Amino acid sequence: MTGLPWDASYQDGPAPWDVGRPQPAIVRLAAQGQFAGTVLDAGCGTGENALHVASLGFSVLGVDVAETALAMARAKAGDRGIEAEFAAADALHLERLGRRFETVLDCGLFHTFNRDERPGYVTSLASVTEDDGTLFVLCFSDDGPDTGPHPVTQEDLRTAFDPSTGWNVAAIEPDRVQTRFHDDNGAPAWLATINRI
Repeated sequence: MTGLPWDASYQDGPAPWDVGRPQPAIVRLAAQGQFAGTVLDAGCGTGENALHVASLGFSVLGVDVAETALAMARAKAGDRGIEAEFAAADALHLERLGRRFETVLDCGLFHTFNRDERPGYVTSLASVTEDDGTLFVLCFSDDGPDTGPHPVTQEDLRTAFDPSTGWNVAAIEPDRVQTRFHDDNGAPAWLATINRI
């Protein structure tokens, strides 16, 4: 999968998911001390979530296929004096990074993959997550009115992140995800806490 279609989303003004600030759910997780060790933000976009976590003193790598978004993220890091790393990477082949992380964040990426692509993505995530590491997935949910595109069911998450794939779903909680197309309340979302086993 090339980054060109995703990159185009950033060419003519902000992308629909680029709200110019970290997602409230991610800010809350950070405030609760849920991040540990080195952190990977998979599908980081223009870097707001990664920069927020990095501003708290964590070593953070944000990856995306959209070079335009990565350039914007690097510029924000420089402007804000925040030390964070941003690199181009294919989410389906994260093993190519040659690194492992204690905390992995997926904010709005899982729901872009169809059912056929998900097993490869889950394997890719497993290849870079330390044993006993934690993955947080914030994705559009199928629960409630005004759902976002590509809504995901709880069963979708549990099926993808099954013990047979090296994961254990610790919790799936209703949350919200901010977009440029929803009001301030955002769209229905699931926040899943998933442990690498």
